[in-house]
Amino acid sequence: MATTSKRVGAPTRALADGKQIPLLGLGVWQVPNGSTTVNAVRFALELGYRHIDTAQVYGNEESVGRALRESGIPRDQVFITTKFNPSRKYAAAEVERSLQRLGTDYVDLYLVHWPQGGATRAWPGMQRARELGYARSIGVSNFGLHELDQVLAAAPMVPVVDQVQFSPFEYRRALLEGAHQRNIVVEAYSPLGTGRHLSNQTVKRIAVSNGRTPAQVLLRWSLQRGLVVIPKSTHRERIQENAQIFDFTLSDEDMAELDALDRTNGTDDALERPWW
Repeated sequence: MATTSKRVGAPTRALADGKQIPLLGLGVWQVPNGSTTVNAVRFALELGYRHIDTAQVYGNEESVGRALRESGIPRDQVFITTKFNPSRKYAAAEVERSLQRLGTDYVDLYLVHWPQGGATRAWPGMQRARELGYARSIGVSNFGLHELDQVLAAAPMVPVVDQVQFSPFEYRRALLEGAHQRNIVVEAYSPLGTGRHLSNQTVKRIAVSNGRTPAQVLLRWSLQRGLVVIPKSTHRERIQENAQIFDFTLSDEDMAELDALDRTNGTDDALERPWW
């Protein structure tokens, strides 16, 4: 259940390890290292975001760290996520390199980016990263329910987050319900379908009827389905628009119409076409 954070910005949700994750974050996938990432993160922090999501394979951790330092916001007020590149060997060693690039002593959340080499292959290193204090919380990304259960069966430390492609068009209902039953928070990446979903007629009609934008409707749907959302944008006005989702509620009828857009048949898989 969402609770009010001491941080400025979005409300938070409790993780199974007792930490709090802001319900809204800025994702920087496919944002180039350098001024574009620095500016996007700076815009987000100025607008009240307190959750930034990056990854080793994105190549922009350095710019995320620079923007955080230049913002002047205390480190403990911003929730930083990065992800282990599982084509590398040791998760604990790789997060040390991430911390050097980010210019920080720890990340708030460290995720296995995808289950390459098997669901449990990287997990001992993830647990080690947490034991060493490099990561406050650990989790996974692109893991379906079957992979989650493999980790849960094998590990003393459980993943507290599963970051998955999620939107009304990818309404992985069985994965969401199964994760919640296992006390794992599901975090939605590409909640706007990298922009593709904004032009859908149902989404547009619901947006008009609520006096909102299509992006706000899609993000609000995710919140009402119990998800954390990390939309990506490099434009200040879009970043601001994406944050204005806590002051309205979609009706049951609107939610049902959006649910019906699902193209996954309510799957418990994380992706229809895995790339690994």
